[in-house]
Amino acid sequence: MRKVFAIFTFVLFSLLGICQPSGSVFLEAESFGNKGGWVVDQQFMDLMGSSYLLAHGMGIPVADAETMVEFPSSGEYNVFVRTFNWTAPWYKGEGPGKFRLSVNGVKTGPVLGAADAQWFWQNAGKVKISDKKVRVGLHDLTGFNGRVDAIYFTMGTTAPPPEPEALEKFRKQMLKIPETPANAGSFDLVVVGGGVAGTAAAIAAARLGIKVALIQDRPVLGGNNSSEVRVHLGGRIHVDPFPALGAVVNEIGPTRGGNAQPADYYEDEKKMEMVLAEENITLFANFRAYAVKTSGSRITEVHARHIETAEELAFKAPLFADCTGDGTIGFLAGADFAMGREGIDEFGEPTAPEKADKMTMGSSVQWYSIEENQASSFPEFKYGVDFNEVNAQKVTMGEWTWETGMFLDQIYDFERIRDYGLLVVYSNWSFLKNHSSVKENYKNRRLEWVAYVAGKRESRRLLGDHILTEMDITNFVIYPDASAPTTWSIDLHYPDPKNTEHFPGNEFKSIAVHKNIHPYPIPYRCFYSRNIDNLFMAGRNISVTHVALGTVRVMRTTGIMGEVVGMAASLAAKHSTTPRGVYQNHLEELKTLMNKGVGKYDAEDIQNYNLGGTLGPRK
Repeated sequence: MRKVFAIFTFVLFSLLGICQPSGSVFLEAESFGNKGGWVVDQQFMDLMGSSYLLAHGMGIPVADAETMVEFPSSGEYNVFVRTFNWTAPWYKGEGPGKFRLSVNGVKTGPVLGAADAQWFWQNAGKVKISDKKVRVGLHDLTGFNGRVDAIYFTMGTTAPPPEPEALEKFRKQMLKIPETPANAGSFDLVVVGGGVAGTAAAIAAARLGIKVALIQDRPVLGGNNSSEVRVHLGGRIHVDPFPALGAVVNEIGPTRGGNAQPADYYEDEKKMEMVLAEENITLFANFRAYAVKTSGSRITEVHARHIETAEELAFKAPLFADCTGDGTIGFLAGADFAMGREGIDEFGEPTAPEKADKMTMGSSVQWYSIEENQASSFPEFKYGVDFNEVNAQKVTMGEWTWETGMFLDQIYDFERIRDYGLLVVYSNWSFLKNHSSVKENYKNRRLEWVAYVAGKRESRRLLGDHILTEMDITNFVIYPDASAPTTWSIDLHYPDPKNTEHFPGNEFKSIAVHKNIHPYPIPYRCFYSRNIDNLFMAGRNISVTHVALGTVRVMRTTGIMGEVVGMAASLAAKHSTTPRGVYQNHLEELKTLMNKGVGKYDAEDIQNYNLGGTLGPRK
């Protein structure tokens, strides 16, 4: 029974349509029993209150999504569908994300998804319901990322409220979601975020004897190193002063490197098997944390919602680790954080800009095409970003350099950032296939994969007892709590000047500027919050400046951070203390654990790709 909540084994209760005595049915699209070719997109739940279904067909209509719904009574219902035109920020006409609603296989109402610049309840006409059990379907018309949040059938005439807070209350009422989430179980440590950092933290802590809940909002682990995003691991493991660190990263890391490669390169199943093999870990896959309860300066509970069923669970523990990347748990708890670039006056960093600003490194929508034995077509796609012989990217794939959103908010503008990544991929490919002078070279090429889960580099950075700076690293300032080594160059991304020339203010290509470093041990004090007493963090949301983030953000390094956090959590649990208490009173014991490591298997060291070739001498 210990693994009852692990991936695919959680007993899902039905939320496929809740009958209401008022004569209405509220249907969450992500809860459809048969999703066909539509995919569940949870990336923006914090902004809009729910995950949704996305018709991600790369220009080819996807198979219908269908589900059975029981109506309270027969009769005529007005239908409203929550959707919007995702290309509206760049194009004022009808959008490409078109779909139709069907009832018992019959298309009904108008074309949906091509209007309005923000999420709204589109009037989908009327339907006559004769049998109480009805098959409701979503019929994609284009394959160009039409999206559906929810469908509302009512004998009244009023759509659900559009405002987020009011809609959240309405949603809970219609779906009969309890006000108090169910208790998820008893744990010593709750790790939120199942990327490389969170996965390594959970495994390390579990191997040292404490009970861990690992919450991940996707069906796979690995985050940016999963088949959904496809970024390979970077940095080095087994580096002084603690060469045993990195054993877990080596065990879960893929054998092969490369960005934007076929799905099997990223070995999702290896990460999953390693987590499920640990007796002390309970995995809550497909759950997204959305709320935090605190008492004073401590977190008491984290609440998470299933991205398909909307079931909510409460997680209680003495210790929490924020490995979300966005610093979500810390933010919700009131942790101090930074976002954007510090000015040179704040820490004296030579690489910092003269004045602080909100610029961040961007997010990547990676993609690739394949050569086939026959010609293939691609639809005309022109939605506000025009490509021509001069500005087109005459390539067959796009990896990390396809980067968007540096001048937008990587939290609150994230859907727009991801959508712009999709927009430029489709627009550029349409030009290459249909109009370019080299279109013959692309005649037999087909888009094989385009990410819809964007790979994010930077957002919130939670502040700890130490904030790592550029000079700490370049001057090789070694602190008493030196721990996980960072081994990548200070690698900061900026808009590609050539791309800016053609797309000013709407860049989608980046350049990387590297500054050599020597392998540097990050102070442990960067791995816990300075004002939330029981909160660890590992990953790109640790306590660093924007400049220092340039080196620590690669995933072998974040995985090693996770190992250290898992070790520290085991000591905090053992001694009934806080993350800070480990630093103050048990640092030598932590060093002993870092010297020993938590490797469990005699695994060959296969992490020998993308190590970083820009390391400089030690000062």
